[in-house]
Amino acid sequence: MPRINGQLVVYLVIGAVLILVGFNSIRGEQSESAVFDSEAGATKGAGAGDGFVVSAASRKLTVDVSGAVRKPGVYRFDQGERVIDAIARAGGATRSAMVGSINRAATLTDGQQVVVPSRESAVQVGAATTSGAGTAPVSLGTATTEQLEEIDGIGPVTAAKIVEFRNSQGGLSSIDELDQISGIGPVTMESLRAALAP
Repeated sequence: MPRINGQLVVYLVIGAVLILVGFNSIRGEQSESAVFDSEAGATKGAGAGDGFVVSAASRKLTVDVSGAVRKPGVYRFDQGERVIDAIARAGGATRSAMVGSINRAATLTDGQQVVVPSRESAVQVGAATTSGAGTAPVSLGTATTEQLEEIDGIGPVTAAKIVEFRNSQGGLSSIDELDQISGIGPVTMESLRAALAP
């Protein structure tokens, strides 16, 4: 009889130890889970199933608003806000702004730069494009008679001679080879050097 009581005591002690260890283990996991949730800033969303809804603070967008606005700078926006909201946040457009040239209904994205153009910047871009349009050199190896005729001092006859000479030589490696053509003198050669690329 004493032997049975001794075994019973041993079993009871082992059972109590196992219960305590299991209880502490479960409690520790719940505590760690709660800490993770609070550190991540996430909360269970109603009707969201098992997924977490990210807190509003982490959904903010950072957008650089510049150009023809009253208060250019970097601003924070909520998801779903639009370019027109960015312009308003930057104090609105200035009088010289060309807001019609941008899509004000576009949705903002994180890291985006919204540049509101002004009339002055549009004029400068247009002037640069116009001045650069006539200065691009024409390739000597592919120039047509029409392109050659646009060069100062080159008429239809000289342009045809250049193309014919190039074809007869199987191509040209240098603009200086054109001085072999009759009718092309030093002045014309200077125009060709300025307007052609080898």
